Amino acid sequence: MKIAGEYSFAGGLEVVKNNFGSLLDEIVHAVTQIDAEQHRTKISKEKTMAGRMLYNPTELNKTFKELLHPKGWLHHKVPCEYPTKYYVNDYLPKESEVRGAFRDMDFVKEELGVEVQFGKYAFMVYNVAAKMTIFRKMGIINAGIEIVPIKEFANGMSTGVSSFEQFCWDLDHRGVSNIDTPVLILGISA
Repeated sequence: MKIAGEYSFAGGLEVVKNNFGSLLDEIVHAVTQIDAEQHRTKISKEKTMAGRMLYNPTELNKTFKELLHPKGWLHHKVPCEYPTKYYVNDYLPKESEVRGAFRDMDFVKEELGVEVQFGKYAFMVYNVAAKMTIFRKMGIINAGIEIVPIKEFANGMSTGVSSFEQFCWDLDHRGVSNIDTPVLILGISA
């Protein structure tokens, strides 16, 4: 695969290059080591687009893990303890409804967070506008990288993932807030 686009959100490009240059090199190296063509799967008759060869996001994500975990990039998971003080009229949820909730980040190393979004995930903006901000506030990261497919690559995925182009449009129209985390968004091509 190769990097086909870069989008700097809240100064993400400058922050990542200046403060995490060697880690960015590791991410870029991992991207270029993946042969997307090896991760194509023929879709069965039961699914839409039957008979087409489509990219398998699960396998692509697995390959990122295989390349990055040995270099010290670790999955980071934090539990969510939901507050009950906002319920009205003495409502309390069942224990099973709130137990086990968490937020996680695909990879964290030296306070740089990385999210890889090739799967069925329509809320890429959530990662940048909320999750990375939460992880920064918790002291886990100081900046982030979001890896997403460009439109052409996304159209060949076996799941309904968004694209780099849509992501850039959303962020351009959202704007930047004073609480936002610097994030470099990388648009990936097969």
